[in-house]
Amino acid sequence: MSYDNNKGGLWGRLRGAGLGLVLLVFVAGILFWGGFNTAMEWTNREAFCISCHEMEANVYQEYRNTIHYANRSGVRATCPDCHVPKDWTHKIIRKIQASKELWHHFLGTVDTPEKFNAKRLQLAQNEWNRMKATDSRECRNCHNFEYFDYSIQGRRSTRMHQDGFSEGKTCIDCHKGIAHSLPAVEQDIGSDKGGAAPEVFHPKEEQPAGGQS
Repeated sequence: MSYDNNKGGLWGRLRGAGLGLVLLVFVAGILFWGGFNTAMEWTNREAFCISCHEMEANVYQEYRNTIHYANRSGVRATCPDCHVPKDWTHKIIRKIQASKELWHHFLGTVDTPEKFNAKRLQLAQNEWNRMKATDSRECRNCHNFEYFDYSIQGRRSTRMHQDGFSEGKTCIDCHKGIAHSLPAVEQDIGSDKGGAAPEVFHPKEEQPAGGQS
């Protein structure tokens, strides 16, 4: 009888300790997730984006003069709206990729307007390629094509939007420079500007096999 009582008491203590451990892990998990999510959202603000002078002194000043910053409807698209995905998985991937930007901040890669402008074409192309690869996913956070009312769009916009969608184009194919200054465009005349070739801004459509060139 004494053995059974000791066994029951030991099992009860182990079970109580196990439940306590589960509860402790559960609470710790909530605290960790809450802290992680808070830190994630804190770094996902415009104020954080422009806390680096590279951004505040260059692209932010350009952005302030665009319709994405101030417009008749009062709806503003901030830095993370355009550059950070909304869904959790892609957001985490983008945040990991952005760690490289912190590294270059400490290296001083673009810490002056001169350095920034020298890298502008490369930086712009990196972002254009990213947006092209995601079918302009972040643009679609606000601009849902299914809700376009072509009756109140300009005639030229209506035609170009419908033609573009029919050709499989995405926002960034036509709307480069919508929030930031474009890099210099290279031309066949004058001195070498070190700029982008015209086809970078308006890529030629590939002809289907057997089609006319």
